[in-house]
Amino acid sequence: MNAHSFHIPVMGIGFTIDTPLKVSHLGIDSAISLVDDILLEKLRKMYCSLFEQPYIEITEKLEDYRAKRITAYLNLINTTAQNKFKELKNITDGISENLKQYLDILPEASNLKQQFNNLISKCSTINELKNFLEENLTMGSIDVNIMTKVDKENFQKKEKLPTLYNDAHAALRGYANSDLSSSVIFSAGMNPRLYSYLEEFEDFYPDEKGTLKKKIVLKVSDYRSALIQGKFLAKKGLWVSEYRIESGLNCGGHAFATDGYLMGPILAQFRDKREEFIHETNDIFIKALSIKKRYTPQSSFPIKFTAQGGVGTAEEHKFLLEHYKIDSIGWGTPFLLVPEATTVDDSSLEKLAKAKEEDLYLSNISPLGIPFHSLRGNTKDEEKMALIKKERPGSSCPKKFVALNKEFTEKGICTASRQYQNIKINELEKAAHSPEIYQKEFNKIVEKSCTCVGLGTSALLKYKLDTKKEGEGVSICPGPNLAYFSKVMGLKEIIGHIYGEYNVIKRTDRPNIFIKELTIYVDFIKTKIEEAGGLMDVKKKKYISVFIKNLKEGVVYYKAIFSSCRNEFGSSKAKVLIDLEINENVLDQIKFKIDNI
Repeated sequence: MNAHSFHIPVMGIGFTIDTPLKVSHLGIDSAISLVDDILLEKLRKMYCSLFEQPYIEITEKLEDYRAKRITAYLNLINTTAQNKFKELKNITDGISENLKQYLDILPEASNLKQQFNNLISKCSTINELKNFLEENLTMGSIDVNIMTKVDKENFQKKEKLPTLYNDAHAALRGYANSDLSSSVIFSAGMNPRLYSYLEEFEDFYPDEKGTLKKKIVLKVSDYRSALIQGKFLAKKGLWVSEYRIESGLNCGGHAFATDGYLMGPILAQFRDKREEFIHETNDIFIKALSIKKRYTPQSSFPIKFTAQGGVGTAEEHKFLLEHYKIDSIGWGTPFLLVPEATTVDDSSLEKLAKAKEEDLYLSNISPLGIPFHSLRGNTKDEEKMALIKKERPGSSCPKKFVALNKEFTEKGICTASRQYQNIKINELEKAAHSPEIYQKEFNKIVEKSCTCVGLGTSALLKYKLDTKKEGEGVSICPGPNLAYFSKVMGLKEIIGHIYGEYNVIKRTDRPNIFIKELTIYVDFIKTKIEEAGGLMDVKKKKYISVFIKNLKEGVVYYKAIFSSCRNEFGSSKAKVLIDLEINENVLDQIKFKIDNI
C-alpha cells in the first residue's frame, strides 16, 4: 500500500537523477532518467566519497560500460536509500527527525498517521511501536525511466555493435541487472525491439509466489495505444503493472500531441473500460506464460492507472482520484521548485520561480523533432545564440545520446550538432531561395539545442562537479503549470498543497487543468494552420478537421461534467463553463475558416 496518492515523475535528465535518495525513505515514489551514463558515473563517484564507499571507475574501455555504470549507480542509490529507511524505523533511541518527517508529510486523514498517534498516546512499548512501523511503513519506489526513441546504435572503432549494445537496450540491461525491486517506465512510444528484449530478464516474470521483482510501466496518451502495447507485451508473458496516462500537451519535457483528444475523455475511457482492459490483457498474458511453462497466477495481476500533466491544486488532485478512479497522480513541474526533492542549480531555480506564462513555451528545439516545453532565457539557448552570432552554429555534441539522424551518414548524427547544421546550411546556400525563405529555413536548422547535455548540466552545477566536457549551459523543461508556482518551496509545503492543507498558489487567475490543456491544444492547431499558410492540401485539411472535431467533442464532454458537478470545483465552475464557451466559439471560427479554404 502506497503511503501517498502522488508520485514524482522523471524530469529532464538530471533534475530527478538522485530524487529517490532524497524522498524514497519518506514513502514517496520517484524516477531516475537512464539517458546519461556519464552523469550517473560522476554522481556515483561523488556519493561514494560522501558515504565513504569504495569507488572503482567504470571507464569507456570496459566492455558494456554503459550498462555497468547504470547498474552500479542504481545499486548505490538503492543500498543508501534502504539504509536511510532502516534508520528511520529504528526507534531504540527515540523517534528520529526522518520518522517525524515521514509522518508529518502524510495527509491528516491518513490511517497510518492516526494509528501511530494512537499508539503513542496509549504509551505503547518500544517493541509494539517497532512492530507497527515494520508492518505499516512503506518505502517509496526507486523507479527508472527509459526513453524508447533514444536508442542510438553504437560502434567499436568503425564496426557497428549488435543491437543489445544500443543505448536504450544497454540502459534496460543496466536496470535489469541491478538489485532494485521497482519499475522501469517506458516513455516516448512503442519500441518493439526494446520491448522484446525484456524477455531476456527473469525479474520481469512472476516468481512462484506470484511476485514481480521488476515491473513494467508504460507512459501513454490514449486508450488505444495503451491496449496495443499491453497486448504486445502480454503475448510475451510480460505484464504491464501501470499505465501512466499523460496529457498530450499540458506536461513538462517532450509533448506528444494527440489528434485533439483531451485528457478528461481519455481518462473516462480508461475508467469505464478498466475491467475489460484487464480481462483482455490478462487472458493473453496467462496463455503466454503457459506456453513458456512458467508460473501462472490464478487471478489477474493488478494494474494501476495513473495520471499526470498540469495538475496544480488539491481540488484537481482529488477530482482525478475520485471521478476517474485514478491510483496515483504525477506532480512533476512544481517539484522543480523543491530543493529537498529535485536537483536544480541556484540560477535555474531563480529563473523557474520568476517564470510567467510568456516565459514558458512549446518549442521546436529538441533534436528528436518532437515539440518540447522550454523556459525562455535558459543558459543553453543563450549559449546556442552566441555560437550563431559567431557564425559557428551547432553543438560540438560531446555526449551524442540523440545522434540518431542518418540523412547524410551511416552512423547517426544529432540535428543540434555543428556537423549536421553545417551540412544543412551549405545545402541551403546552394538553393535559390529569397532572403525571407532563406532566413526562415536557416532558423529551423539552428534552433535545435543540445538538450541531451543541457538537461543534465544543472546537477553538475548544483554539486560543483566538473563541467569541462559539457559546458555550463542548462536546458530547462517545465510544463505550463509552472507559471502559477512562484517561489522555492519546502517538501512539507508542496505536499501540504497537494492534500489541501494549505495553498501555495497566490495567483487567483490560474485556469482549471482541463481548460489550460484545451487552450494549449487550440493554440497548437492555430500554429499548425499558420505553418501551412495558404498551402492547405487535402491531407492537412483532413488532419486539422479531425483535430477540431475531437476538440469540440471534448468541450461537449466537459460542459456535461461541469454542469453536473455539485460539490466539486465550487465557485470556479461558472468560470470553467464560460471558458469552455469561449474556446468552442474559437474552434467554430477555425472550422469555418478551414472549410472555406
